[in-house]
Amino acid sequence: MGAPPVRSRVPGGPGAGVWSAGALVIAALVVLPVLSVLVLAFHPTENIWPHLLSTTLPRYAGNTAILTFGAGALAAAVGAGAAWLVTMYRFPFVGLLEWLLLLPLAIPAYIGAYALVDFLDYSGPVQVALREAAGWTSSRDYWFPQVRSRTAAVIVLAAALYPYVYMLARAAFREQSAGSYEVARALGAGPFGLFWRVGLPLARPAIAAGAAIVMMETVNDFGVVDFFGVQTLTTGIFTVWLETGNAGGAAQIACVILTVILALVALEKVSRRNSRYYHSARQPRPITRIRLAGGAGWLATALCALPVAAGFVLPLGVIAGHAFDRPESWVSAGLGRAFLHTLTVGGAASAVTVAAALFMVYGVRLTGRKLPRLILPVTTIGYAAPGAVLAVGILIPLAAFDHRVADAMLWLTGRDPGLILTGSAAAIVLAYTVRFFAIAQGATDAAFGRVSPSLPMAARSLGRTAGGALREVYLPLMRGSVGTALLLVFVDCVKELPATLLLRPFNYDTLATRAHEKASLENIAEAAPPALLVIAVGLVAVAFLARAHLSGGRR
Repeated sequence: MGAPPVRSRVPGGPGAGVWSAGALVIAALVVLPVLSVLVLAFHPTENIWPHLLSTTLPRYAGNTAILTFGAGALAAAVGAGAAWLVTMYRFPFVGLLEWLLLLPLAIPAYIGAYALVDFLDYSGPVQVALREAAGWTSSRDYWFPQVRSRTAAVIVLAAALYPYVYMLARAAFREQSAGSYEVARALGAGPFGLFWRVGLPLARPAIAAGAAIVMMETVNDFGVVDFFGVQTLTTGIFTVWLETGNAGGAAQIACVILTVILALVALEKVSRRNSRYYHSARQPRPITRIRLAGGAGWLATALCALPVAAGFVLPLGVIAGHAFDRPESWVSAGLGRAFLHTLTVGGAASAVTVAAALFMVYGVRLTGRKLPRLILPVTTIGYAAPGAVLAVGILIPLAAFDHRVADAMLWLTGRDPGLILTGSAAAIVLAYTVRFFAIAQGATDAAFGRVSPSLPMAARSLGRTAGGALREVYLPLMRGSVGTALLLVFVDCVKELPATLLLRPFNYDTLATRAHEKASLENIAEAAPPALLVIAVGLVAVAFLARAHLSGGRR
């Protein structure tokens, strides 16, 4: 094996210290909300931890654990199984299904929850058809599973999140050598044996990584569990903070969530570290798909189509049906304002996030010091921290700062300016920036790495400053990556619900919060237009993701 690659560094020169210092400031601002949660939790105004521990916390933690491991296991089974089928076999519509299996990423889990309840509830088309077909007149005449339940929440979350496992597992299966499977077949392994004894062990680190992402997203979820009435740690933050007014108690629950998230991250890291496999050749022979004919082929098609139907077709069909069945809902009061708010905060947050990531990554590359390089990975913690946790860490210190500024302005000018930051959408933009900073950082860091070091060196030798080299050399070459980062951050901002609910000013709706509020009032017709707009934005991102994911070619 060759020597490990050495990351190139842009020569510093005059002004490099300013960029490095700025990078440290940005990193501090990104990490600060998490540190704020820890401070609030360990120094609460009123310590209700013993009360939480003896009353509601065990129920919150138990439901969270069941949802987390249930959704993770189901998503891992569905994602890995679908990835195995489309990688190893040829069957009807396999090329189309490769792309369709990514589509549930376009639909937030809470929209899937609204659609499932509307479809299966007592007044929904399924139960109405059953009563008409069997002649039943009321719910006492028959039994139907409870729709708003913990089990249904697990199914909805897994249906929305399994593509994370599917993408990573498919890449892992596709990178394996055909020789391993040929040897296994020669030793008598059947189709299931190939998967269980060869494919699954080789892809286990990738599947574990995907399942860890699913579990972290499940812990972060608020829309599904709130709509289904399942009390989790995330709903506990809302209850303790908004209903009892105890920020310290909410921070203590947030610390429990952070502990769970860190444990999941550690579990994923350990799984990757303890499972290492290497190819015996530099260019392993690619896997040749086996053709499935007849009933076996159509069964594989059905198995791959089922998660697409549950995670995409059903939610889209129900929501679109309501949206176009009631055209007047598109001109209802507040929808246009929510759309404008979404564009405003999402656009501002994506621009700020990508600009800060560019500045920080470039500043770290300019310096030869270890501290900025060590801090760089720490800034990704915001993506792991749920939106409700970040809201606790942002709103409390920001509100205190706002009050101090207002008091100072009142003393100096005699006029009270009000709450400048927490009384506007600035807090939401900050939360989005912290939450999705890791996306922008990863995209920009990879883009910097693809630029030849000789180009900025030549620019600096011609008298360009560090900023000039960034503006005239890097940015033109990184335009595509920067645009992709802006799009991905914007899409995640549009879908974010918990942080927006907690941090928005009074009467300030986005598409996500409007859909959630209308659906919570059982008004699916009014919830459908904003939900459909969220789905449309998500589909744009999935199209870019599918192009990148499937660009490896089909065999």
